[in-house]
Amino acid sequence: MAFLVHWYHLLCLAVVVGAVAGSLWAIFRRSECGRHRDHDTKHESLLAAGDGSMTSYVGSCQLWMSRWRGVHPVFLLAFRLLAAVTMAAVLFWDIRTYDFSIMLYYTEWTFTLVIIYFLIATSISAHGCWIYSKHVTEIEEADGFIKRDCEENMPAMNFGPKRNRKAIKLQRYYEQGENEQKAGFWGYIMQVTYQTSAGAVVLTDVVFWVLLVPFLSAENFSLDLVMGCMHSLNLVFLVLDTALNSLPFPWFRMAYFVLWSCIYVIFQWVLHACGFSWWPYPFLELSTPWAPLWYLSLALVHFPCYGLYSLIAKVKITFFTKFFSHVCTRLC
Repeated sequence: MAFLVHWYHLLCLAVVVGAVAGSLWAIFRRSECGRHRDHDTKHESLLAAGDGSMTSYVGSCQLWMSRWRGVHPVFLLAFRLLAAVTMAAVLFWDIRTYDFSIMLYYTEWTFTLVIIYFLIATSISAHGCWIYSKHVTEIEEADGFIKRDCEENMPAMNFGPKRNRKAIKLQRYYEQGENEQKAGFWGYIMQVTYQTSAGAVVLTDVVFWVLLVPFLSAENFSLDLVMGCMHSLNLVFLVLDTALNSLPFPWFRMAYFVLWSCIYVIFQWVLHACGFSWWPYPFLELSTPWAPLWYLSLALVHFPCYGLYSLIAKVKITFFTKFFSHVCTRLC
């Protein structure tokens, strides 16, 4: 069967290719900037993760420790595990309710990506809890040694033990920072999936609850429980994780969010090039001259979606750090 190419097909292709090229340019540019600059070092790109000569890094403790002083790393681990298990169960429920073709929707892609984030985050949190317990044990052993030494040498060392105790704690803290200052490959994968999921979740949930639910008629659309969970739990769990974690949220990683959407669009194009005729979303159809306008609008809507979640992260970092500094800590 011949495939006719119209001018609006080429415009849609130009929009997608331009989005991919712009995203890759932003990622590579950030990577190159990280090679030559020592300031603003906490927002590094994935491409630089393996370069040990670079000064830019994201501290590994930011991956598994909470920003809140009273929240133990085990609590963050338990929350992430609960989120992963709950969302996996809801996704399985979604597939059972409909069928596996439901995975053709962008919502299911994003939901799966959030599950992957929580699985990676759970693994890293488990490793972090092991590091944390090991560090606490070393500090307690050091305190016990100093206490015994102090009792044997009293009163000659009246003020020395406190100073020595603080010195040993600080020394061990900075030694740990030297050994684990970089997040590593899986740490960067975790950050990329986190920030990609954040923008994609806002895109799917806001479009669903603001555009689809209020305006679609009951004849063409019916809201059920599984559909509501699929368009709400992802955002709820991700926002709760954002409130607890210590991860940065740099703007340049919106490039990964755009790439994620472009991969989905290209996947749909490949399906239709192979003879698939049904579109999961009407605005992806290429059979109308209005298609380029739809594609351009979809590209532009990524900015407010990512910006909205960036605002949530900024409020946590700036507002709570300023007004609740007694319970909020800065890591690494």
